[in-house]
Amino acid sequence: MYDVLDSRSVLEVLRPVEDPELRKSLVELNMIRNVKIDGGKVSFTLVLTTPACPLREFIVEDCKKAVKKLSGVTDISIEVTAETPQQKSLPDRTGISGVKNIIAVSSGKGGVGKSTVAVNVAVALAQTGAKVGLLDADIYGPNDPTMLGLADAQITVRSSETGDILEPAFNHGVKLVSMGFLIDRDQPVIWRGPMLNGVIRQFLYQVQWGELDYLIVDMPPGTGDAQLTLTQAVPMAGAVIVTTPQTVALLDSRKGLRMFQQMNVPVLGIVENMSYFIPPDQPDKQYDIFGSGGGSKTAAELGVPLLGCVPLEISTRVGGDSGVPIVVGDPDSASAKALTAIALTIAGKVSVAALT
Repeated sequence: MYDVLDSRSVLEVLRPVEDPELRKSLVELNMIRNVKIDGGKVSFTLVLTTPACPLREFIVEDCKKAVKKLSGVTDISIEVTAETPQQKSLPDRTGISGVKNIIAVSSGKGGVGKSTVAVNVAVALAQTGAKVGLLDADIYGPNDPTMLGLADAQITVRSSETGDILEPAFNHGVKLVSMGFLIDRDQPVIWRGPMLNGVIRQFLYQVQWGELDYLIVDMPPGTGDAQLTLTQAVPMAGAVIVTTPQTVALLDSRKGLRMFQQMNVPVLGIVENMSYFIPPDQPDKQYDIFGSGGGSKTAAELGVPLLGCVPLEISTRVGGDSGVPIVVGDPDSASAKALTAIALTIAGKVSVAALT
């Protein structure tokens, strides 16, 4: 027990408190700042490594318990902020100015709900206070404008000394760039690889992204030109693989996962989407339409985490069609809770990777 209540004694009792993911002292990590003493009132700032920290409340509670050990403390006030760390740079890849972390959301095959996961993860991160962008890299099938409520949005293109600069559209706290803004709704994109690569690089480097904590890249399905362009152009904080529990989806997801590993992109984990169906008139029941346990089995076999399982609910589809993602339209639903938890887990893993 310290006899004197001052900033030094506060820092000393907080020194044993660790960030649960980094396993290092909050004080040594410079996450405790601006310690002030006013009589028996102690106040300080807790600076987390991401606004989406999934263990925020636990860390705050651990700090309060530690400070209460000091003699004379009558009140504890903790201001919680966040400074998202920058992902590690790579000598052979060019980062995007102002963008701290680039995260790919990918799948081995189409139809597994990859865009649904990407859009909802982006919005869930924005809901925590993070600055988020979404790059719709599915050039042939750009659905993100519809799913984000921006199907009729008009984006601005302005001239600069380095060429044309696109101003992203914005909704639900997320900046969005998509091929869907540049072509008519029924116009097919009939391009070979070089043209595809060119527009993806434009979306990376000729967009006014501004300051972003996270840029989520909604990848096209498979392991083609778009994936190679993105993984070779920019340093990525990690990739998320989306699959359903059924065998044919899992077989393709394994190929996509191995591609990222071969390109030296960290695989953050697997999301099992459409894990089970919840009938709207019987919310206590669930049906394993696409099988069960495939995601966890594949994750274990490949040595990567299972980030979460998202059920299949009608409200998820309705939200995607209407432009109101389920994490906004029905935040108390099972799907929204699962997607929000996945977003927080992704943010935590990205911060740990950047700081270790």
